[in-house]
Amino acid sequence: MAANGSAARSSTLDALLRDIRACSLCAAQLPSGPRPIVQAGADARLLIVGQAPGARVHASGIPWDDASGRRLREWLEVDAPTFYDAQRVALVPMGFCYPGKAGSGDAPPRPECRATWHPRLLPLLPQVGLTLLIGNHAQAYFLGAARKATSGETVQAWRGYLPRYLPLPHPSPRNVAWFKRNPWFDDEVLPELRTRVRALLGDDGRTAQPVK
Repeated sequence: MAANGSAARSSTLDALLRDIRACSLCAAQLPSGPRPIVQAGADARLLIVGQAPGARVHASGIPWDDASGRRLREWLEVDAPTFYDAQRVALVPMGFCYPGKAGSGDAPPRPECRATWHPRLLPLLPQVGLTLLIGNHAQAYFLGAARKATSGETVQAWRGYLPRYLPLPHPSPRNVAWFKRNPWFDDEVLPELRTRVRALLGDDGRTAQPVK
C-alpha cells in the first residue's frame, strides 16, 4: 500500500508540475513573458525556496543557473548533479517566472504563484526534512509572524526556526557587503547548514571545493 501511495503521489506531482510549467496566469504583468521554472520530486529531502528567477535563469530555464546559484551550492557543499536531482532537492521559488526589473534590482515575485500553486505543490513533498528560506519573501510566507523585522535579523535568529526551517540571506553578489559585515554567518550558520544537508543527502554529492 505504501508503494502504491508513493506512486500515486508521484503521478499527481508530475501532472501538477506540467500544469505549473504551462501557467500563464500573470502573463500580462511579465515583461519577458511567462516561463515558470521549478524543480521537485516526490522523494526530495531538501526544499529550497527562493524569490523568483532572474534574467539569466529565465533565459536558460535552469533554476539557480547564475552567480547566486554557484554561491548557494558552495554554501551547501553539494555538486551540480546532486543539486539538480529532483528526487533529492526541490527548488520552489516564491514566484516561478522572472518578474522583470524594478529600480536597481528585480521586481518582487508575482503573488499568483504562492496563491495558486504552492498550496497544491508543497503537500506533495512529504519527505522534505529541511526547508531553506532564502530572502525576505520566502521567510515572510513560511514564518509569518515568527519572522523578525528584517531578513538579516531573521537569519541571525536561525536557531529558533530549526529543525523545520533554516532562513538564509540571498546569495546574490549584491549581498557581498552584508556577508563581510556579518562573519557569524560563515562561522556559525554555514557549518550547521552543511551538517544538516549532509545528513539528508549523504556524502556522495559533496564538494569541498569553492564553486567558481
